[in-house]
Amino acid sequence: MGAKLGGGRGGKFDLGQNSEINVTPFVDVMLVLLIIFMVAVPPATTFVKLDLPPAHEPPKDQKVEEPTVIHIQQGALFIGDQSTSIATLPADLARALNKPDPTRERVYLQAERTVRYGRFMEVMNTLQASGYFQVALINEDL
Repeated sequence: MGAKLGGGRGGKFDLGQNSEINVTPFVDVMLVLLIIFMVAVPPATTFVKLDLPPAHEPPKDQKVEEPTVIHIQQGALFIGDQSTSIATLPADLARALNKPDPTRERVYLQAERTVRYGRFMEVMNTLQASGYFQVALINEDL
């Protein structure tokens, strides 16, 4: 409902009452936002490279090697069942792997729940400084 405030009796410039909403600015804003999100989303997504095992089982006659596991306990460090220390870890690990290039082999690292983060990172940094970059973490209780 509207009231006429100014003169004129329905002249040629009288447009009358328009009850339609102009959606053109709304569509323009939506298209601009769509373009912004299309440009901004690809750099925002990150990915982690996964080294997944093959989908088929190895042949039954093929021998499966036992993994080399480094256990970090509160006061001790073990490679399998053999005790070691931070200073002798790279040499003991190379001996335990018994391969021509031991740094290319995968090593598993398992720590007790009570091990301090600094101790864990000390072992990780020692492994990386020695060239062992394929380190897998085991999330199980000892």
